[in-house]
Amino acid sequence: MSLMLAAKKLVTIVLWGVFAALALAGILFFYYLYSPTPAIPPLSGTITKQSLDIAGLKRTYRLYVPNNLAKGAPLVFVLHGSGENGGQVRLATGYEFDRLADVHRFAVVYPDAYEGYWNACNRAGDYSANRLDIDDVGFLTALADRLASDIGIDRSRVFAAGVSRGGSMAFRLALEAPKRFRALAAVSASVPTPDNFKCRLPTHGTSSILILNGTKDPIVPFAGGEVQLFGFLARGAVLSSPASAQYFARLNQISAAPETHETLAVDSIRVEQMRWRKDSVVEVELDAIDGAGHGMPQPYYRNPRLLGPTAKEPNGPDLIWNFFARQMPR
Repeated sequence: MSLMLAAKKLVTIVLWGVFAALALAGILFFYYLYSPTPAIPPLSGTITKQSLDIAGLKRTYRLYVPNNLAKGAPLVFVLHGSGENGGQVRLATGYEFDRLADVHRFAVVYPDAYEGYWNACNRAGDYSANRLDIDDVGFLTALADRLASDIGIDRSRVFAAGVSRGGSMAFRLALEAPKRFRALAAVSASVPTPDNFKCRLPTHGTSSILILNGTKDPIVPFAGGEVQLFGFLARGAVLSSPASAQYFARLNQISAAPETHETLAVDSIRVEQMRWRKDSVVEVELDAIDGAGHGMPQPYYRNPRLLGPTAKEPNGPDLIWNFFARQMPR
C-alpha cells in the first residue's frame, strides 16, 4: 500500500510540474509574443488578393484601391518582414497605409515574398529565396507594370516602404531599380557590410531613401554588427544606421554635411533627423527614434515585446508618405 501511495504522490508531483511548466510557457508567450489585433478602420475601398506569374513562379499580392481612385494616381508598395506575408504587414502597420491612401488618393500593394523571405542584399541567410537567387526586383517591377496597366497608376510615382526584411529589400530596389521606384523607405534595416553584400551598385545614383530605425532594436543593431535574435535568424553583419545613410549619400555624390534636426514626439520620444540633399533631386534621410525597438512606429498596433519597445510616435506610415510626397515629380 505504501508503494502505491508513493507512486500516486509522484504522479501528482509530475502532473503539477507539467501544469506549472505549461502555465509558465503560456505566460511567457503572452507577454513576449502576443500582440492584440487592431480594429479594421472604415475604408472607402476594398482589399483583394491576386497573383502574377513570374519566371514560372506564381507570386501573390494584396491590393488596396480607394473608391473612385483617379487614373494617374501614385502607387505605394509595402514589403513585409521575414517569415510573414502582405496581410501580416498590413495588420502590423495598423492599416495606416490604407487610411493614408483614402486621404491622399493612392493605391497600396502588399506583395508576398517567396516562402516568406525577400532576396535582399545580404549574402548570409539560409532560406530558399537566397539559395535560389529569386528575382524579387524583377517581380516587383513587373507588378508595378501590371498595376499601371490594370488600374492606371502613374509609373513615375511608384514608391516602396519595407519593414525589417522588407526594409532590406527596399535597399535593393533603391540600388538596382532607381528608375522604377522614385523613393523608398526602410524601417528597422541597415546596409550589409562589404563581406555580406551581393547587390549590384548603380552607375548614376540611387532612388531617394528614408531610413527609420530605433536605437534599441534587438535584431538589427543601431550601432551596427550581427543581425540576429538570441543567436537565431543570422543574417550577417550590417553597418550602423548613420553609416547606412551615409552610404547612400556617398553613392549619390552628396558631399555636404547633413542637416540635423531633433524633435520630441507626443510621448516625449526623441527623434533625431539627419537629411542629405543634392539639388533637391535626391534625398537621403535617417530618422533615429530614441529607445524604440524593431518594427514600424505607429499608434494602432503594439509589436511583440520580444522585438523591443514599440514607439507610438512618430507615426511611421504618415512620416513615410510625407517623405514620398516630397519626391513627387514637379
